[in-house]
Amino acid sequence: MKHLWDIHFLLLILLYLIGTVMSQVNPGVCRYPLGMSGGQIQDEDISASSQWSESTAARYGRLDFEEGDGAWCPEITVEPDSLKEFLQIDLRSLHFITLVGTQGRHAGGIGNEFAQMYKIKYSRDGSRWISWRNRQGKQVIEGNRNAYDIVLKDLEPPIIARFVRFMPVTDHSMNVCMRVELYGCEWLDGLVSYNAPAGEQMTLPAHPVYLNDSVYDGAVIYSMTEGLGQLTDGVCGLDDFTHSHVYNVWPGYDYVGWNNESFPSGYVEIMFEFDRTRNFTTMKVHCNNMFSRHVKAFRQVVCYFRSESDWEATPLSFSPVVDEKNPSARFVTVNLANHMASAIKCQFYFADAWMLFSEITFQSDTAMYNTSLAPPKTGLPPNTQPEDDPTHKVDDSNTRILIGCLVAIIFILVAIIVIILWRQVWQKMLEKASRRMLDDELTASLSIQSETFAYNHNHNQSSTTSEQESSSTYERIFPLGPDYQEPSRLICKLPEFAQSSEEPASTSTAASKSTTTTVVQDGVPHYAEADIVNLQGVTGSNTYAIPAVTMDLLSGKDVAVEEFPRKLLTFKEKLGEGQFGEVHLCEAEGMQEFMNKEFLFDIPEELPVLVAVKMLRSDANKNARNDFLKEIKIMSRLKDPNIIRLLAVCIYSDPLCMITEYMENGDLNQFLSRHEPEGQLALLSNAPTVSFNNLCYMATQIASGMKYLSSLNFVHRDLATRNCLVGKKYTIKIADFGMSRNLYSGDYYRIQGRAVLPIRWMSWESILLGKFTTASDVWAFGVTLWEILNFCKEQPYSQLTDEQVIENTGEFFRDQKRQIYLPQPVLCPDSLYKIMLSCWRRNTKERPSFQEIHKALLEIQP
Repeated sequence: MKHLWDIHFLLLILLYLIGTVMSQVNPGVCRYPLGMSGGQIQDEDISASSQWSESTAARYGRLDFEEGDGAWCPEITVEPDSLKEFLQIDLRSLHFITLVGTQGRHAGGIGNEFAQMYKIKYSRDGSRWISWRNRQGKQVIEGNRNAYDIVLKDLEPPIIARFVRFMPVTDHSMNVCMRVELYGCEWLDGLVSYNAPAGEQMTLPAHPVYLNDSVYDGAVIYSMTEGLGQLTDGVCGLDDFTHSHVYNVWPGYDYVGWNNESFPSGYVEIMFEFDRTRNFTTMKVHCNNMFSRHVKAFRQVVCYFRSESDWEATPLSFSPVVDEKNPSARFVTVNLANHMASAIKCQFYFADAWMLFSEITFQSDTAMYNTSLAPPKTGLPPNTQPEDDPTHKVDDSNTRILIGCLVAIIFILVAIIVIILWRQVWQKMLEKASRRMLDDELTASLSIQSETFAYNHNHNQSSTTSEQESSSTYERIFPLGPDYQEPSRLICKLPEFAQSSEEPASTSTAASKSTTTTVVQDGVPHYAEADIVNLQGVTGSNTYAIPAVTMDLLSGKDVAVEEFPRKLLTFKEKLGEGQFGEVHLCEAEGMQEFMNKEFLFDIPEELPVLVAVKMLRSDANKNARNDFLKEIKIMSRLKDPNIIRLLAVCIYSDPLCMITEYMENGDLNQFLSRHEPEGQLALLSNAPTVSFNNLCYMATQIASGMKYLSSLNFVHRDLATRNCLVGKKYTIKIADFGMSRNLYSGDYYRIQGRAVLPIRWMSWESILLGKFTTASDVWAFGVTLWEILNFCKEQPYSQLTDEQVIENTGEFFRDQKRQIYLPQPVLCPDSLYKIMLSCWRRNTKERPSFQEIHKALLEIQP
């Protein structure tokens, strides 16, 4: 894996060096600090409207720095409704900015000034300034509550700018100081504005669809001029344009659309202005093609190019294939044939009644041209040109040197790749030999130690001996199981971990031999992550990870549930399947007669009860069968109102079955995705709603159930909304079979065809080191809470690929403040988002316990 990563990394460098600049930007990845805290932004590029003293000048407004008097402070007290004071940053070139961070003046405990609120203005040319607004039109951004914490805020929508101003806002006269950082990446597209007709409204039977460019930052009257907006925000629209990636917006939000009846000429003309003359290779236009709504991609585009002041006489024409079979939205790539231009004017011809665009990007070669917005690196002051202006002129000597360097680099990279491949072949040969030896050893270990384990329990030997035997057996066998095993293989995907990727496993094994159960301060037992028994669930998931000591205590008791007649089960639906069995949704007749008095069914006795039936396949191996029986014993001991209960079993004949509760409203993910938050949008769509109070109530129940599991030292390892079931009056019970459902196959990441991991819910230490503890369950709870407040409309880190999610865990490990956090949901108050952020702390000891989380949620809940 290390070698594959190295090759992949080198190929990326190679493509970057010899290819053209590809400018399509991903807002979820484009989140790197731009240089205030790191020092890449020079002091001369930081200015301010005023300063209290030389020691609080603009250059001291760097995030996480304590130089001077600890921050930038304006000369006078900031008054309400006054926007005279600002801290300005010049990035020297256009950047795509997705995130901002602010901090107050702490100065080692001496300072206590901070901005509780602020606004942002930005400019691409230094002359026209634009006020940033969020997608709901709000300008004010919530800032800091103390002088030392860093507060990060997503810019939704992101901005494209060279100059950025932070402007403190107050509701009363007060002193403020600020330290700031910008996060994003360079805007390689070079596009500074597009002019287009204003988007229109489509009338559908259910509701109107607004196809206007709602975040356009130029002038919008009858047309849009001198601005950028949704066509450059990095968000591609969905196949169904009436839905949106963005939460709590109107239908059609992602697209800008036009009706052919408004354009007698049969086309829509859009003009694109760039920062300088560029050599264009392609244009990519993301179009909707929902032809059932009379929407199609354009049938032809005609583009004109302007290199200096005149438009070329001969345009370029391109006609894509009209697709009337696949309604999916798609990028249409237009070959621009290396035209030189500083502006492009394109006429897009209608193929049907409507034409909808969500994103337009350009690919251009910028290697030979200086930027008019970014001064050349000559050591001259900004806005100063050398005597012989090289703009738009090719330097032949530099070109030859560049080509020579590229050729040399290519040869070096090819040589490195050959060496890596040669080493990989030898390593594979050695691995095959060692794997055969290991498999033989494990087979013998299984047959001998499993018998010893059973013998020790049957003869009630000492707890010390039993613990040692069970630990040895399960640690040697289960790390080679098909699911949830060897998550530390993912560490090989990160270069700095690759050489030591085997170390965590060996350390974990060694630790397990000497680990004992400890008690943390809150009184809840806490156990070492290595000293656990992993039960192989019938559907391929580990139901719970359980300390070996707890396993010994539980498995020594008889099953406390009754045998249920199979003939009284009526199959309703197959919920899912796995390697060893299936999960069915069934109706059970007469279940009330078999239940203990502690179970309360609000269903009349003559009506069947809805249940989930886990069924072990008749051809399952002996290990799976033993695990199934152990799982029954453990499940029979779980008694909590927020944990799914084992009701009955069918174990007197094959196939073995366990019957558990099932809630009439299904899983929480599907339940919330069918609902909307209370508000105007829900009234327009006539959708069922869930109040914020009920969201908090459901989250509190999940925390309560996890508090119970953690008190038993159980680790769930797959906590998510898909594994929570919803009953009447928003009651919640935590289950374990979300992984088995094909509906959620996209939530799991498969490693080399073996392990299946819910990486978007997993803590960094679980992914990189294979450590699963109550603290990693706390991390997953934070993600689950984020799902709930987003009404499960979006997968966590939806803008990141699986590989990028894994790379982001590396940033948590490095802890250089480049890690990406899930953004604060629109409905989420700061108090709830703080709970989420505390769940995602890098240090496991700093994360709250479920007892603390439950208490905090009870205080928030109205």
